[in-house]
Order: sequence, then structure tokens, then C-alpha cells
Amino acid sequence: MRDHYLELLDQIVADTLKGNIRSKEQIYHTLEAEIASGTGELFERCLQTRIDAIQVLLDDDDELKQAKAIRKQRALKTIQGEWERWQKQNQGNTVLTSLVQALTTAPAEQRLQPLLKVFDPNQKEILTVEQLRQLQKLLEKVSHSPNDLEPSVSTALLEIARGLQQGLNSWQQIESQVVNWIYNQSQSTLGFGNGTERQGPWSHWAKAVNSQSLQQVFMDLAQHQAITEAGIEQPVQISDWLELSLVLQKLQTNLVRWFDQQPYDAKAGKRLSIATYLTFTIVWGQLSQRFQQLGQSILTEACFQMALQGLVQFAQQSYFPLYGGLFTALSGESLQTLLDYLDSPLKQTPNTGIKARILILLGYTQQALGHDDLALKFHEQALEIARIAQDRRCEVASYNHLSRTYLTQQEFSEAIASSQRALILARQSGDRLGEANALANFGYSEVLQIQAVDPLDSQRYEQVLPYLEQGLQLSEQLGDRPSQALCTNSLGTVLVIMSKYQAAIPILEQGTRIAEVIGDQWLVSLNYCYLAEAYRELGNIEKAIYTGSLAMYLMFQIESLTWRQPAGLLSILYGQIGPKTFQEYLNQLQKKLLMVIGVDGYEYLPKLLAEYRQSLA
Repeated sequence: MRDHYLELLDQIVADTLKGNIRSKEQIYHTLEAEIASGTGELFERCLQTRIDAIQVLLDDDDELKQAKAIRKQRALKTIQGEWERWQKQNQGNTVLTSLVQALTTAPAEQRLQPLLKVFDPNQKEILTVEQLRQLQKLLEKVSHSPNDLEPSVSTALLEIARGLQQGLNSWQQIESQVVNWIYNQSQSTLGFGNGTERQGPWSHWAKAVNSQSLQQVFMDLAQHQAITEAGIEQPVQISDWLELSLVLQKLQTNLVRWFDQQPYDAKAGKRLSIATYLTFTIVWGQLSQRFQQLGQSILTEACFQMALQGLVQFAQQSYFPLYGGLFTALSGESLQTLLDYLDSPLKQTPNTGIKARILILLGYTQQALGHDDLALKFHEQALEIARIAQDRRCEVASYNHLSRTYLTQQEFSEAIASSQRALILARQSGDRLGEANALANFGYSEVLQIQAVDPLDSQRYEQVLPYLEQGLQLSEQLGDRPSQALCTNSLGTVLVIMSKYQAAIPILEQGTRIAEVIGDQWLVSLNYCYLAEAYRELGNIEKAIYTGSLAMYLMFQIESLTWRQPAGLLSILYGQIGPKTFQEYLNQLQKKLLMVIGVDGYEYLPKLLAEYRQSLA
């Protein structure tokens, strides 16, 4: 076989020099026809032998021999390139052949599983669009060829092939519209934030495709921000589900890639990438619920797996928010809805480091909602898993989050102990981000404990303040926005507790701007809450009502139980200045309030305050 391959190489080189072979395709097809299966390594050695031999001739002083050697070298390099292309193509064909075999032999209830595996973006080798088209053709060929396949299997393979074809055709129609649509939107929302049908992405995508089923789902998301019975009216065929899943996954992948590569604002790009991951996870959760209502258990499970794949990919990104959450960037869904959708597929995952990171996100969200017991549960699970997985950064983050959660339950000793553990582990492992958060949490916990035990001990307050300042300084040096948001909130809150209102205001305002940039509505509302307290103490009634109103409504909007805290402050002001004067202040502030919470939010403020006051009666 070795002599055969050496002669083959010599013949191809000779035919190339004579002009008998004029294209790379001819060389490719020659190699495809002549190289026997399992002998690729032998052919490579023969090719390298001829390349080494030519190198000797290139060093010859005879110019004529050199010229011939250069021509032969070019021919051999062309052969080498086509051989590499053939190898890659042959490897792809092997994968596709194995996939077709798996689809053919799988039980009916598990037939989608092999496809879900190759759809997984976390795999090393992801099928290209061209390979998916090849798979479609292979499935059609197998289902039509004379064989011993049962009719039901042939029908199932044709259904899958049809779904792949529909999905690829729809993606071809929508692919160019992904970026075009982005350029026509405001970068601050991009349709993933309380968007209407007019400004969101879904209606734009619906107009780009011919598929009725896709149009129906996209318009449902555009109009209702959810999958309703109108969006999916009846049991869905496997082919239609494959079309939908392929297009949704391609949309997510391309959006994240575009945001990640955003040259003009990398930080905004990261924020929007996170929003995209969360939004599509929610969409998969909604689809799963709808299929469950229709009694399509196979598609219900498939949607959960697609959601889980996206979460796993998200958890592996460098910008995964270990110390924050992105909530306002979603398509109008409440935080509680987010939790419901994220929690379901997560229950099916093994205890891995990736799961720990996702649990941290869920715990942070639960804390924002005021569900402290559930938040504690998530963070304790994350800590346990992080230890097993030896993910030190995740372990430090879990301790930091536990510290803040214990504070909400007034477990000051536990909060201090958790922040101390986080600080020690962070310094041991060189986790400066974890250290910044631990410093802020330790200082914050100490201050709240002093306030509970001896609120007039000003000397102890002053001793703790440097920890908070160090945490903020370190987070600023690292340039981590979520950590800066937490550290500024901690420092500003403590300055209010210490009655240093003038010093607290610029810190809280800074924290508000940072939290707005990263889209963390919970921290935005908390900063407004303490700004309102500071302004009230300084006698600035107008700013106290403005910031207090924003805090109350934003907390209520994300369904956080803490909305009652700023409502209490506003209620006191309402009683002090009277209903008429209070309403006059709201009228004066109308333009500013509308810019943040819109008409609906502004008009709901008096109703929300009345609801709070009535609850006290």
C-alpha cells in the first residue's frame, strides 16, 4: 500500500505539472477514490516523505532543478490542502452516519434525544448549517431506500428531515435580519425590556419568515410577552418543533455573538448578552409549559433540555453574574416568573460547578423578591456543590451571598461569620473580586450589628467604615460593575445609618447609575430608597418624594416585598405635609418620573401609596 500511495502522489504531481489536472476538485476526488478506509495515517507518511525529498532539491545550486522543485512543491502543498479538506469532510460524514443510525434505532419516545445532543452548543463539535443540510438529505435517502425499516420509523425519519429543511429555510430568511434589526433599535432595550409589539424583536422576526407556525409564535411573544394558547393553538408536529428550535437557537447564538463582539461598548454588550441568555431561557420555559398543557410530553422534555443547554453555556461565560442579576433587560417577565422557568430545568441537572453558579443567580433573585428563606436555601445548595466541584470563586461568592441573606433575617453573627469566611478564602485563592465583596459585606454586617446592639457607639461605626471603603475601592480597580453596584449600595446605606446624609447621597447616586447600567432593578430601587431617607432627613421634601416614589414603584414592579419600606417613608411625608401638598409635589415631578417609570407607573403611585396606608388601618 505504501508503494501505491507514493506512486499515486507522483502521478498527481506529474499530471498537475502537465496540465492534465487543472483544479483542486480533481485532486480531491482522486484522493477520495484512491485512499482506502483506515489507511489515512500511511498516506500522510508517504506525503511527508515526498515533501521532505523536494526540500532537498530546493537546496540544490542548479537553478533548473530548483525551478522544477518549486513547481513540485506547489503541487504537493495543493495535495496536502485537499487531503486535509477530505479528512475533515470524511470525519463529518462519519458523525452524520452515526447520527442517522442513532435516529433509526432509537425508541419512538426517545427519537429526539440524538438530535438534542448535536444541537447542544456546549459540545466541542457543533454541526454547521451545511452539515445539517447533509443530515436532512441522508435521512430522506435512508427513509426512501429499500431496507428493513418499519413504516413508522421511515415516517419519523422523514418528519425529522422535513423539520430540518423547514428550520434551515426559515433561518436563511431571518439570518440577515438579526443584525439589521439591532441597528434600528435603541441599544438600551433592544426589545428585551418592557418592549411593546412595535419596538421589540419578535414582530420584526415574524415579518422576516414565511413559516406560519413561526410567525404565530413570534407575534404571540411580541404582543403578550409570553406563549399563550393563541401562539400554539393545537398539538405541534415534530417537524414544526424542530423548525422552531433550530431558529430560536440560531437567533440566541448569533445575538450573543454579536453582543460579545460589540466594539463601541463592551460593557453594554455583556449586559445584553446576559439578557439574551435569560430571555431565551424563559421562552423555552414558556414553550415547555404550553406543550405540557397540550399533553405533548416528548416536546415538553425537549424544551427543558434546550433551556438547560442555554443555562449551562451561560454559566461558563466570563461575564456570568456571580455578584448580581440582570432583570430589567428581560421582555417584561416578572422575577417570580423568571424563577419558575429557571428552576424547573435546573432540577434535572447533576451537582456540578455549573449548577452552583446558576443556583447563585436564583438565590440572588429570591432575595430581591424578599423570599429570604428560599434565597438561603439556594445559596446553601450552591455552597455545598461549589465545595464538591472545588470551584473556589463560586464558593467565595456563595459565602458572600449568604452573608447578605443572613442580614435580611437579622442573623448578624451568621452574616459576619460568612463574610469572614469569604474574605479568608478570597485572599487565599487570590480572588480579588470575592475579596472586594467580602470587605463590603463584613463592614455592612458589623454596622448593622452595632445598630442593633448599641446604635450610639459612633467610635465602632468609624472603625468599620474602612472595610466598606476598601471594598468599593477594590471593586473600582477591578472594573466589575455588579460588585461596584453592591459595594456602593453597602457604603451608601451605612452612611445613612450613621446619619452622614450629605456623604451618603453622592455614593448612592453613583450606585444608582451603575445599577442602571447593568440592569439590576433591585439595587436601583434600594439606592433610591436610602436616597429618599437621606433627603428627608436633610429637609429636601421634593427629592425625598421623587426618590421614594421611584423606590416604591420599582420594588413593587419586580414583586419585591420590600416596596413597603419606601412606602412607609412616603406615608410619613404624606401625613406631615397633607394630601394636597403631596399631590402638588407629584405634579411638579411628573416629567422626571415619567422618564423613569412611564405613564402607567406615574398614575399608579397614588393607588400604591393608598394601598399601603389602608393596610395600616
